[in-house]
Amino acid sequence: MDLFAVGALQNQGREAPLAMRMRPRNLNEFVGQEQIVGEGRLLRRAIEGDRLNSMIFYGPPGTGKTTLAEIIANTTRSFFERLNAVTAGVADIRRVISEAKERFNFYRQKTILFVDEIHRFNKSQQDALLPAVEEGTILMIGATTENPLYEVNSPLISRSMIFRMNPLDQKHLQQIINKALTDQERGLGDYHVELAPDALEHLVNSANGDARIALNALELAALTTAPDASGVRHLSVEIISDCIQQRPLVYDKDGQAHYDTISAFIKSMRGSDPDAAVYYLARMLTAGEDPKFIARRMIIHAAEDVGNADPQALLVAVAAAQAVEMVGLPEAQIPMAQAAIYIAAAPKSNAGCQAIHQAMAEVQEMENQLVPPHLRDASHPGARKQGDGVGYLYPHDYPGAYVAQQYLPPNLQGRKYYHPSDRGYEKIIQDYLAKIKDQTNR
Repeated sequence: MDLFAVGALQNQGREAPLAMRMRPRNLNEFVGQEQIVGEGRLLRRAIEGDRLNSMIFYGPPGTGKTTLAEIIANTTRSFFERLNAVTAGVADIRRVISEAKERFNFYRQKTILFVDEIHRFNKSQQDALLPAVEEGTILMIGATTENPLYEVNSPLISRSMIFRMNPLDQKHLQQIINKALTDQERGLGDYHVELAPDALEHLVNSANGDARIALNALELAALTTAPDASGVRHLSVEIISDCIQQRPLVYDKDGQAHYDTISAFIKSMRGSDPDAAVYYLARMLTAGEDPKFIARRMIIHAAEDVGNADPQALLVAVAAAQAVEMVGLPEAQIPMAQAAIYIAAAPKSNAGCQAIHQAMAEVQEMENQLVPPHLRDASHPGARKQGDGVGYLYPHDYPGAYVAQQYLPPNLQGRKYYHPSDRGYEKIIQDYLAKIKDQTNR
């Protein structure tokens, strides 16, 4: 951007970033989140009627959480106070509550407190806020990128309505970008910007549902591109790509995105979708997730959901974990992808998982009777004198290396924990167990 452009920007009072200048001022300008502020929706009716309750907005950055709070501030008759949970302390909360009480007693005016990044409040700060919310001294509006069910105290949650904000879709981002390009009062209308169709597509895709990222990149591209002879600034896909740099990933290794992504990864493998499995693996690795954590989850999943339907799956998963230890990233991503694809494409059975769960429950609930005498250890010279090991039938002494005898304690005779499926290798196990059972019944 040249000095003339800087001066023009300042003369127009546009020192604030484009994303800030283009922030919607009312619900009619607000784009996206129709599921909560669309026509006839509860939150829209509450804002328009100034009949609000305490609420928490949560979702990724750039989806409109603070903007909705600003719209409420512009429309409500209540006094609107702001706190940022990163910088505010208990003293600030007590000041707001004290002033809210005085304001209501003298002027009968209610107070709305907007707490940005409310998940940053510790327990003592949230406890300081709770009585005032409970008594109605203040109406609280919280904004957070984290799931409040995990980050906010249960008493505050129970007294608040929770609204989830979704990433903006491509249609919404295009609408926001086009508005910024044509708006002469707050946007880039005076800069005569022409955005190539493929540049618009790249900008929308790279923004990842975040309007702030899209507008900031657009502004940087416009202000650093010289106009042609006719005064038009042509923005190509190369210019947009240079301005937006690396595609942002909404991912916090200790937050909701971590849990949601690993959940999607596991469910994709369980659902036999190797394409989805390898995609979520790539997403986690790109975001910097611990590869050892991912490898451990694959080992567990191979045993839990594939099991004996394909015993090789567990070996592949363990091998991938060993590759992570021995080779490290980035090379280890290849055996990790191989394992994820193998597990996803393998036949599925949770019979082994169900067997151990049922057996563990019976260990807890049933009497733990002594091991039958013939199964007890007889390695000590005096053990057989006590009857230990006496009567044990060595299976290899019998045809097919099988002979029927009692293995479970007396109170559990007839119990069946393992029910093999008819999928993959487990069908062979099923047939074998049925064969020896039939042999016993003859």
